[in-house]
Amino acid sequence: MGTGLALVGAGGRVLWINPALGEVLEVGPRTAVGQRLPQLMREPGLASHLARALDERRPFHLRAITFGVARGREVTADLMLQPVDEGRVLVEVHPLVSDPGAGATPLSATLRGFAHEVKNPLAGLRGAAQLLQRRVQDDDLRQLAGMVIGEADRLAALADGLLRHGGAARIAPVNVHELLERLEHIIVAEPGAPSVRHDYDPSLPDSLGDGDRLLQVLLNLARNAREAGATALTLRTRVEHGARLGERSVRSALRIDVIDDGPGVPDELRDSLFQPLVSGRPDGTGLGLALSREIAQEHGGDLRYISRPGETTFSLYLPMERAHD
Repeated sequence: MGTGLALVGAGGRVLWINPALGEVLEVGPRTAVGQRLPQLMREPGLASHLARALDERRPFHLRAITFGVARGREVTADLMLQPVDEGRVLVEVHPLVSDPGAGATPLSATLRGFAHEVKNPLAGLRGAAQLLQRRVQDDDLRQLAGMVIGEADRLAALADGLLRHGGAARIAPVNVHELLERLEHIIVAEPGAPSVRHDYDPSLPDSLGDGDRLLQVLLNLARNAREAGATALTLRTRVEHGARLGERSVRSALRIDVIDDGPGVPDELRDSLFQPLVSGRPDGTGLGLALSREIAQEHGGDLRYISRPGETTFSLYLPMERAHD
């Protein structure tokens, strides 16, 4: 189910939660069992409502309750407390999306089934590439086979990330320029690759983030540009001071720009571009940009764009203070 559910007993202790609620609370269901739900949700007032639901044997509907989850993030949701038998309450959590274009609904919950199905073909692809790498003598072909293996491993890791309960990012130091070099190597090896130029700020420090997920964002942007007809890409890095990311302002943010010379974002898509299932191509899934913005926000950052015919810029923002937390 996509709805977050928890079964709690005396004292508000969790007896069971489903993966959807684990996704919202950013905690694994096994970890949650035995803990008190009011503490997991950082909402002490919930304890009295659970007790009343049990004592009075009637449901309670709590509207627009704001509670805390991991990394200081807050979620606002409607809660339904329904006594199911002696001493147990079923809790339904329905997160409220105030900005439908902001990608606040975790798409990873919806895509878990797809991630499970894609892992077997990826394993077959990797095995075939390994055989080719062993058998071919040409160094260029061996390098291409190695690239296939690396990409299969990266996609398998992304699938694992979607399948992990809670879907937490693997945070580590990331050199954004090394990330962009990996991006370029992948893009130029693909058919119809645009030319690539760099405009880097060499003084930028390492950031903290999940390198594979951030690379996925940049790949989505570069491939979208190529498929839209761009013939040239510019990869630019800068520091932006006094940036506003979501509901907060930060002293400085690292900005990665992917600039293309394509026809630009169609007018009819400008207000809905980051919504799921919105695509400007007949064969597009409409998931790439929605997932990309979710990954950016997962890192405390944002993904934005400005577009006109001949120049479209997608900017990935990452807070630099994160590196000092």
